Amino acid sequence: MQHPRPAPRTTDPGTAFPRVAGALVESPLQLLCTVEAHAAGYGGTETNVHVRDDVPALGDALSAMRELSLPDGLTFDLAGRRSALTAREPVWLVGDAFSGLFQATAPLRRPERMVLVDDGLATLELCRLLVRRDPLVRIGRPARAPRRRLGAVAAGRLRSLAADGRVTIFTAMPLTPELSAGLRAQGFDVRHNQFGWLTAQPADEAMPEPTIVVGSAMAADKLIDPDRYVDWIRSLAKESALRYVPHRRQTPELLATLAEIDGVTVDAPGAPVEIRLRGLRAGQRVLSLPSTSTILLTTIISPLGVPVTALDVPADWWTPRATAEQRAHLTSVVELARQARAAADDASETDSPEANE
Repeated sequence: MQHPRPAPRTTDPGTAFPRVAGALVESPLQLLCTVEAHAAGYGGTETNVHVRDDVPALGDALSAMRELSLPDGLTFDLAGRRSALTAREPVWLVGDAFSGLFQATAPLRRPERMVLVDDGLATLELCRLLVRRDPLVRIGRPARAPRRRLGAVAAGRLRSLAADGRVTIFTAMPLTPELSAGLRAQGFDVRHNQFGWLTAQPADEAMPEPTIVVGSAMAADKLIDPDRYVDWIRSLAKESALRYVPHRRQTPELLATLAEIDGVTVDAPGAPVEIRLRGLRAGQRVLSLPSTSTILLTTIISPLGVPVTALDVPADWWTPRATAEQRAHLTSVVELARQARAAADDASETDSPEANE
C-alpha cells in the first residue's frame, strides 16, 4: 500500500513551542486529540507520543492513524508507561489527569509547559474539579485517603503551573461560560479543538447503511440492562439496515448477539469512530446512548449534513450499580450534544455564501 505524504503542521506561530514535547497516551481518543494538539501547534517541534503498550485498542488506533497523513514531527513510542515515567521533555501533553500514572509522576515534574487534551466526559469533570479546587478523583469511583491525597497534589501542581501561564486545556467539549471563566481566572489557557487536522484528511468510502449506531460501554460496565440494550438495537434494525460500531470495552458475547439480528452489520474493532465515520454523507444518521463521541462527531460530520443524536437512557434500563451521580453525569451528554449541534449549525450558517453576501 502506498502511504500518503506527511501533512504539514497547521501551526499558529503565536502558539508554537519550538521544543521537544512528550505525550502520555492511554486511550484511542487521547491519541487522536494528541495528534490534533500537535498539528495545531500545542506540542513541540518534535512530539514523542508515549503509547501504553497494555491497551489493545490503542494498537488498532495507532495503525489507523498511520494510514493517514500525519503531521511532521510526530514519533510514537510503544514502550508506554516506562518511557513516560523516565522521559524529561520540556513540554508535556496529557490525556488523563485522573490516571494514577500521571498523578504519581506529576509531583516529580515541573515542565516548561503542559497541555491537557480530551479524554471524553472526564475532561469536563476535570475542569469542574480544577475550578472548585478539589482533588482530582474520578466520578463514581470511591477513593481512599491516599488516592485523594495524590489527586490533591496533582491538582495543586496543575494550578501552580497554570498560575505561571504554563497550562493549556485543548478541548472539543462545550464548556459553559462560567466554567471557562473559572479556569481562565486561575491562569489556564483554554483552546477549542475543532479537529482541523482530521477534517482535512481524505474521507474513507462511506458505509452504505442509513443508520449507524455507536456502541456504548454502559452495558459492559453493568450500568444498564444488556437485554434492554439489545432490544433497542433490534427495534432500530426493523426500521432500516444498521451498522453497529462497537465500543472498545464491549464483550464478545454482546457483539455476537447483535451480529445475529437481521439487518445489523457489526463492525470489527479498530480505529476510533471519529476516524471511521468521517466519510458519512447526507441521508445517513448516527445514533448513540450518551457518549462523548456524539459531541465530537457533531463537530466533525454535522457540517456534512449527517445528524448525530445522543438519546436519553430510559429510566428502567439503569441497574442498581449506576449511582445517581453517574446517571446525571452521563445524561448531561444529551444536552452537551445539543449545544455542540447548535454551535456547528451556527458555524455552518456563518460560512455559507448567503451569510457572506
